[in-house]
Amino acid sequence: MDRNISNLRQRKIKSAIFKSLVWLCGMLTVGILVYILLFILLRGIPKINMEFLFGQYNTTTLSAFSSIVATVQMIVLSLLVSVPIGVFCAIYLAEYATRGNKVVKIIRLAVDTLAGIPSIVYGLFGLIFFVKILGFRASILSGICTISIMILPVIISSSEEAIKSVPDMYREGSLGLGATRLRTVFRIVLPTAMPGILSGVILAIGRIVGETAALIFTSGTNVLKNPTLDLHASQRTLAIHMYMLASEGLPHSKDMAFATGAILILVVFLVNYATTKAAGRLGRLNNE
Repeated sequence: MDRNISNLRQRKIKSAIFKSLVWLCGMLTVGILVYILLFILLRGIPKINMEFLFGQYNTTTLSAFSSIVATVQMIVLSLLVSVPIGVFCAIYLAEYATRGNKVVKIIRLAVDTLAGIPSIVYGLFGLIFFVKILGFRASILSGICTISIMILPVIISSSEEAIKSVPDMYREGSLGLGATRLRTVFRIVLPTAMPGILSGVILAIGRIVGETAALIFTSGTNVLKNPTLDLHASQRTLAIHMYMLASEGLPHSKDMAFATGAILILVVFLVNYATTKAAGRLGRLNNE
């Protein structure tokens, strides 16, 4: 009896210790995030003004307007290229491919390999293939092509897992009512899996916004006084703009680098918030 009580106490002590460690690790993670955000936002937000946001770039203003436009272009066009390819590839892997198929093994190997390649290697590939061989030059177009390849593994993996998580009874019910497999995929499976697919899109957006190494080689580091929608123009994104300002020797360039970092954080937060809201709304509509 005493031994059982002693063992019970030991288990409770161990459980309390592990629970405390879990809480400590969670709070430490949150604390690091809050410290980084406050460190950048408190130093950057006071430096943001209308001239910095919408003015022409010069050595006095160091305006980020051109970089903001280039970043939005990079996000929208890269997703337009990579999301359809990634989702259709995930549909094939989850719905149509047979187990043990050699083609499936090759695709999975390619996805895993692409996910593990450093971004600087993507930049060198983009420099050689898109900039030199295809003649796109250092431009937004070269950056879009390179980034689209970079984010494919994230979209494919997240979309495949989201599609696999859809209960089989949804498919069986649709097929049992006479719907074709293609109609079942696009009318039943994809709408149900859309919140999970959008989660992958959020991760992809984060990688697009924060990428510098690959884009320095492909999209260039130029700052245009007047932003343009010309895809053949060489422009720097916000992440590159922040990096270049931090490395310049101008008296106020580091302050403007913190301001650019604050804008970058706010852009990522707004995009993630909007996408999360859209995913939640889609989830509620599917449940209804």
